[in-house]
Amino acid sequence: MVTLTELVGALRQIFANGEVDVAEVMALLESYKSNPDEWKQYAIFDEHKYTRNLVDIGNGKYNLMLLCWGPGMGSSIHDHTDAHCFVKILDGALLETKYEWPETDDLEAPLRKLEQNRYDENGVSYMSDKLGLHRMENPSHSDAAVSLHLYVPPYEACNVFDERTGKKRKCQVTFFTKYGRKVDNICSKMDTLTDYSASVVDASKR
Repeated sequence: MVTLTELVGALRQIFANGEVDVAEVMALLESYKSNPDEWKQYAIFDEHKYTRNLVDIGNGKYNLMLLCWGPGMGSSIHDHTDAHCFVKILDGALLETKYEWPETDDLEAPLRKLEQNRYDENGVSYMSDKLGLHRMENPSHSDAAVSLHLYVPPYEACNVFDERTGKKRKCQVTFFTKYGRKVDNICSKMDTLTDYSASVVDASKR
């Protein structure tokens, strides 16, 4: 059985040449079976928003992080600024809703849903801008969820979209903790942008 430390080592090898083999990465993530003793040091929650907790920067080739979701918490609809997005559920479940890209930036129209999928513990998903936009949310109103996210290449900003109008706005992407320690984001070099994690959606009110 692959440990979290072994998983990180394998990811560094896979991305050493900068290429992304989606099937290979999916298989590697599926080979890891969630073990809370290995990741609980990174699972740091906030009662007001879901958190992004950095685990590894992959020599600048990727970001690997734990996202911690309180009951009913969800992300805004967002893109990935040309990055590959892999998600593995470590605890609980997440519901993913995919949307089509808006036809134009000028036209106001509701985003069209493509599909919705639920991922339970040890489930793995993949998303990229070629597949559209998506939202992730914790469907439980009583239990928290923890997920492992891999972004290749890493990025500092993304666009979030209004489901009713299709309009977008740029948000900075920050970390709540790095390697288990709280991060001070007050003096971010992108402090003119909204913090993406602050755009948390209460899934129970939608």
